[in-house]
Order: sequence, then structure tokens, then C-alpha cells
Amino acid sequence: MPFYQLDEELLFPPVEHALTDPDGLLATGGDLSSARLLLAYREGIFPWYSPGDPILWWSPDPRAVLYPAELHVSRSLHKILKKHPYRVTLNHAFEQVIRACTERDEGTWIGDDIVAAYSRLHQAGRAHSAEVWDDDALVGGLYGLNTGSLFCGESMFSRVSNGSKIAFMTFFTHFTGHGGAMFDCQILNHYTESLGAREIPRRTFIRQLYQLRDNHLPQSCWQPQTLARPVPSQLPPFL
Repeated sequence: MPFYQLDEELLFPPVEHALTDPDGLLATGGDLSSARLLLAYREGIFPWYSPGDPILWWSPDPRAVLYPAELHVSRSLHKILKKHPYRVTLNHAFEQVIRACTERDEGTWIGDDIVAAYSRLHQAGRAHSAEVWDDDALVGGLYGLNTGSLFCGESMFSRVSNGSKIAFMTFFTHFTGHGGAMFDCQILNHYTESLGAREIPRRTFIRQLYQLRDNHLPQSCWQPQTLARPVPSQLPPFL
């Protein structure tokens, strides 16, 4: 397969043209304009590269996703969600969250250009964050981008034990409670797999993405707000 070099035209090659080694690498170049990023996510493509390197665009096969009906919650996580002392908010501190994600070893790919680009998407109402607070201290969170009733998770962080789990579970139950149909984890890892995420063929992901990307959720889903603690009826039974 050829390796594509993007130019100023807002166009991506078909995801079926992505390389198999490295898995999912589709193209390089272009820019991080809001228009290009929104087009990328609508086509199942996302940027991932190290600061200072050329922009790289990916669409891996298989793709890791989490469906609401397949969520797994352990007994210990049930207890954490019931008893934790923190406040969880939505879209209160987007830039703080994305910058905090750079503190993780896995977040070293998040450079200033990524921060600026996704902050613009946040201002446009397309990128979102969940924040976990201990009084006024930000102790956990996640950020990502919605495409219709699909949410593309980008990164999360924790400064206290279970901070990212609290952010994820509280956001996930809020998102699915407003009609969210799928959470795109991009690449499977131990944590997302423990919650029920699994890999599906890219062609299946793209077909479902096309079905979901124009199913817009109510605006109340994305308004800045304090998120309710998940209640047992929103969670699956103990494992």
C-alpha cells in the first residue's frame, strides 16, 4: 500500500489503505485545523505523533470499542463509585485536563499543537472533558471528542488513586444516559479491556461509525455541569 502525504486539501485516503506495519498508519502531513480534525474523526481517523515530528494519521485494524451493554464493573469499583469523596464535572476545565494528561508517560505525545487544536474544538463544542475535584484541586480527568452518538476517548490522567476510573465511569454513565451508543478506545489496553472494551474489525467500526456520526445527542449532554454519581441501576451487576 502507498503511504500518503497530505496537502492543503481537506481529504483523507480510504482507511483500507492504511499500513499493516505499523498497524493503522494511513498518512502524514496536513494540519490540525478544526475542519481537518472533524473530518478525520468522521472517517475513523485520528492524529498520533511525537512533538516535533510530522503529523501522523491512524486508523488501526482492529479497533477497540466499548458498548454500553458490555460494560464490566468489579465489586471494588462499585464500592469506589459509591463512596469516593470527590466532585465530578463536565467541561469545566478542558485545557487543565489535557495538559494534565501530558504528565503521564503515555501522554508524552500531547504537544502544544495538540493542546491548541483540541482546545479550539472544545470552544466549538466538539471536544469535551470530565474533571474530578478534591475541593479546588484537579485530581483526575479525561478528554475526547464526540462524533454524533459516538465518543472518541483521547487520554485520561489521575493524581489520586482511582481518579481516572472515577472520571471515566461517571462520564460514561452520563454519556450513555443521554443516548451515547459507543465509546471509541482506539487501541485496547489492560484498563479499558477490564471495563469490557474489545477489539472489532476496522470495517465493522467504520460501518457503525457511519450509522452513529449524525445521531446528535441533546445539547444538555454537553453543557458544563456537575455530574451525578452513578447509581446501581446505571451499572451492571458485580462481576
